[in-house]
Amino acid sequence: MRRLGKLVLFVFWFWYLPTAAIAGPADGRFDIYWIDVEGGAATLMVTPAGEGVLIDTGNPGRRDPDRIVQVATREAGLRRIDHLIVTHYHRDHYGGAATLARMLPIVNVHDNGIFDGMPERPEPEYFEFPCGERHVIDPGDRLPLLQADGADATQVEMTCLGTRKQFIAPPAGAETNEEICALHQPMERDASDNANSVVMLVRFGTFEFLDAGDLTWTQEQRLVCPVNLPGIVDVYQVTHHGLETSNNPVVLRSVQPTVAVMNNGVTKGCSARTFAALGETESLQAIYQMHKNLRPDGEVNNTPDDHIANLPRECDGNFIKLSVAPDAKSYIVSIPATGHRRAFKTK
Repeated sequence: MRRLGKLVLFVFWFWYLPTAAIAGPADGRFDIYWIDVEGGAATLMVTPAGEGVLIDTGNPGRRDPDRIVQVATREAGLRRIDHLIVTHYHRDHYGGAATLARMLPIVNVHDNGIFDGMPERPEPEYFEFPCGERHVIDPGDRLPLLQADGADATQVEMTCLGTRKQFIAPPAGAETNEEICALHQPMERDASDNANSVVMLVRFGTFEFLDAGDLTWTQEQRLVCPVNLPGIVDVYQVTHHGLETSNNPVVLRSVQPTVAVMNNGVTKGCSARTFAALGETESLQAIYQMHKNLRPDGEVNNTPDDHIANLPRECDGNFIKLSVAPDAKSYIVSIPATGHRRAFKTK
């Protein structure tokens, strides 16, 4: 009876909302919002067809779901989340999901389900929150996205390249990445659920964005060796909040991003090893951070202040926004709270 009640509530939410109220601004642009969940992850994408796709939900409690709802409804014009992707079962990535589902309807949930050899499991509440359908995501899966009307409308694709330490097969005849792969330096294996992270490649026309959750060093190497599966991308979400057990230089040199965005915390992430790898990536034109690194241990690594969304220790939850032009030939990265805006060309 309890589950039936949740289903009835969801159906009411879903059908009560008029179509026009669900869609975001019909401007033909593809938008990405990095929402401040203070050292967790929550990346919201809004398609030209008005669908909302959220990767990860931040931490348990009200703070992070409140911030997600505020950005989704007030900034992006959404009335529901059409697709929620949970990259792995750490609380800073799945923890806000159950509370968020009570605040904003979630239509589809994509995650790793329950699988053999799970190193960690979420609380039972995670598998019980109301939603439309739940899907176990596999390498090669594409989200069933609506496309904008019009023969000239730019198409959106979101493809899972890997998860649960499995990756898509390389295309037939693909060239190997031998020169860069030879630079790989082994690191002790991460036995946590980070290594099982879902890796998503997002394409909007010629624009490409890579979000690999908290994928760790050894699995990152497999993502680009012996074949570079993502290819060259425009924007790279810095894996694992910038911690040193991720952001393998062979990935950065392979995918050659123009922009990197780090969803770090005041004292979490921004490791010296990660900044060294970013600094050695010749393609990078800009690094953005969610927070200024203010760790008390003396190891302080930061991008310039105008590329940081939240400078004080006690922050206001400012977000970073990226907006791709309808023809996908350019994009703007902005921090609305500070007035920062910078334009880039797609590759």
